[in-house]
Amino acid sequence: MLTLYALPVSLYSAKTRIALRHKRLAWREELPPGGYGAAEYKRIVASGNLPALVDDGFIIADSEVIAEYLEERFPEPPLLPADPRGRARMRERSRFHDTRLEPALRVLFGNLDPDSCDDDLYARQSHALTERLGQLARIIDAASDLPFGLGDCGLPVTFAWIDALTPRLGLDVAWPEELRRYQTRTAAAPAVAEEFATYLPILHQWLDAKEG
Repeated sequence: MLTLYALPVSLYSAKTRIALRHKRLAWREELPPGGYGAAEYKRIVASGNLPALVDDGFIIADSEVIAEYLEERFPEPPLLPADPRGRARMRERSRFHDTRLEPALRVLFGNLDPDSCDDDLYARQSHALTERLGQLARIIDAASDLPFGLGDCGLPVTFAWIDALTPRLGLDVAWPEELRRYQTRTAAAPAVAEEFATYLPILHQWLDAKEG
């Protein structure tokens, strides 16, 4: 059986679980030995990154690498379209999430404690997220007919984080209507719905604890 090193609330761990669920795979999930960033864990996973996957002694880390590995190791059901252009569009969607949208959100993670309120930061990131969501809407519109795949595993999780943080931090994020429709579609995908049944309560409990 596959082993996944992950943290329950980790955004990228959730992204990987969605890929695993889409592939209808079974896995055992474990916390990183010694905790995230611990030397004990780095003796197993050299980079120390989460999530990490173990498949019969073969170890890889990084959600995108894991998803690509799963696609080659377990081709059905697919995470990537059959044609080269469709595959490129799906990868473009996924890379935009990992390198543009999620980093604009992650800037806020160090300021979730009420004692570290930074209204200027919240305003800047509201603007950054609005810009990124506008770009993403155009990227998705260019390939709106693609079935659920690799590029749709991380976006629903980041959307959930943005929606959860907006009222808590007083963010002012503008969503294109077409992106809200895409959010509704992907949230209804079986792999996402199954993950969200357990993940969303964990996310909100974690944020509640942050607020004290």
